[in-house]
Amino acid sequence: MADTNIDGTQRIFISEVQGHQARYRKLIKFTHSSMKAAGFMLLAAVVALVVANTGAYEAFLGFWHTEVGLFFGGSFAGMSLAHVINDIFMAVFFLLVGLEVKYELTVGELTNIRQALLPIMAAVGGVIAPIVIYLLFNAANPGTAHGWGVPTATDIAFALGILALLGNRVPSGVRVFLSTLAVADDIIAILVIAIFYGHSPSLFWLGAAASVLVALVLMNRIHIYSLVPYLLVGGVLWYCVFMSGVHSTIAGVLLAFVIPSGSRVNLKNFTAWSGDKVREAHDAYQPETPVIAQGDYIETVSSLSRVARQVVPPATRLEHRLYPWVYFGILPLFALTNADVGFAGMDVGAMLTDPVLYGVMLGLLLGKPLGIMLMSFAIVKSKLASLPENVNWFHMLGASILGGVGFTMAIFVANLAFTDETHVATAKLGILAASLLAGVLGFVFLLLQAKAAQRRGVAYLSASGDDVARQTAGDEATRDAEELLRDIESPALKSEVEAAKKRGGVFEIVVDLGEGGLLEGGSIGDVREALREEVVRVLSEEGEDELLKKVQREFEEHEDEPPLTGVEEVLRQSGDEERLRDALRREGEDVTGMSGGFEEAGKPDGSDGSAGSKSDR
Repeated sequence: MADTNIDGTQRIFISEVQGHQARYRKLIKFTHSSMKAAGFMLLAAVVALVVANTGAYEAFLGFWHTEVGLFFGGSFAGMSLAHVINDIFMAVFFLLVGLEVKYELTVGELTNIRQALLPIMAAVGGVIAPIVIYLLFNAANPGTAHGWGVPTATDIAFALGILALLGNRVPSGVRVFLSTLAVADDIIAILVIAIFYGHSPSLFWLGAAASVLVALVLMNRIHIYSLVPYLLVGGVLWYCVFMSGVHSTIAGVLLAFVIPSGSRVNLKNFTAWSGDKVREAHDAYQPETPVIAQGDYIETVSSLSRVARQVVPPATRLEHRLYPWVYFGILPLFALTNADVGFAGMDVGAMLTDPVLYGVMLGLLLGKPLGIMLMSFAIVKSKLASLPENVNWFHMLGASILGGVGFTMAIFVANLAFTDETHVATAKLGILAASLLAGVLGFVFLLLQAKAAQRRGVAYLSASGDDVARQTAGDEATRDAEELLRDIESPALKSEVEAAKKRGGVFEIVVDLGEGGLLEGGSIGDVREALREEVVRVLSEEGEDELLKKVQREFEEHEDEPPLTGVEEVLRQSGDEERLRDALRREGEDVTGMSGGFEEAGKPDGSDGSAGSKSDR
């Protein structure tokens, strides 16, 4: 019997809480959605823009400048709410960025230097070109030349949120390239902030910060795996960095790199030990006795629970917990307090002629894609790296345009780079304009590529073996693909699946539905079988046993639903009416047929023709 219901709720829970569990799972999915996170930030930015140009703006500013802090006798230590967000909450954001960077450097896309070289060098190109464009407009002006760092950073949340709208209609290589580029871009931005946009450093506080960092490293070396000591000492590190003159958010990155990414549990022994504990719990369980009275049973399962929780590395636990708070709390708050471009009392004409506006806007909108594409072209043509699998240069151009979405990081740097409020507002206007245009243009460009793939009958099904939702994995695309992969279990292929080696990361199945492809001379039912064979082949090679089992369980609940959409549309677009009628006739005789019969051949189904594409992105 399957251990999950149709909605994903685990049947191990009592029936009275099944509804709660289903709602909890939906909440988890919602709060790990790149698209919805970007939507929240966009909504916050729109609210800030609207309020900034109404009569409520003064009260709005007054609220965010409210002082908060702690009293101790006659002493008061505090800062404004806006500074709490920009200096403390954003340090938490940088902590999450640091954890994601650490993951990529440890086991992710940045471990294989040849594989990572293309997005890393593309990120370098995407930093250099915007600087050049910005300085073309501002190099001769000492008051604005220091703002060259503003158009250099890509907003990973917004860029991937926009890409999420395309779902599985683009190859996973585009998502991996863009997210890895954004991570490398973040590393460069962190260095730029630390080196160029701090105040004159205090040697005393820098020494204190270095001492605290050494203590954190020693904690890692002596194998302290509890998160609490790291977070407490990390708070001391933040204060020392804050007092040193280097921007305090750097403390978040430093803390991320000392939090252990290994497990304190001996994983080789854990399987046998946990199996013994499960058997002990089974022997101790008394069905007729209330659980509260079963001391031996409770003690056994409590021991198992305590150890099992510690199997997951501290860095992974912290990253998973921070994700929803950062992307649905901290970043929307940052947008609300920093996207407030008010035109009241401003000389709009002066803003529109300010070289800061054009340096920032064109740096992001033109400099980013130009630098990314030129560097990528040079790296590929020099054979130092190759394009990601199934990705062409048009895909690369679309991803490069999305690299010009620089919302969060760019606004953050603008606040550090300029002291004049007019220049800050002008830079923000350039950032918002460029990010909006880059987002729309990048989306449309990739959508056109998706439509071209649809006309060729090509569909992309992406999946991941990593249970922890991560930007590079495309969590929503993975769920969409899993919902479409049906009927993949075959006794003849079990030995091949069991023999496959386990490997994490993202993999992709490309299904050719076009002329000369799977549909040549076959029924729609044949497509199901062909897809099943291709899915099993790829999952077997990747060693994704758990995904195989999960997909099979889901298929049992959705046995009559199609694994592909738009098959009939592909046939119609081929212009071969005879082949369409022939396939649908055979499909009517096929017990696994999906279209509902020949009489529906002329009905529009509204599908987009791509396998694995749903609007949930």
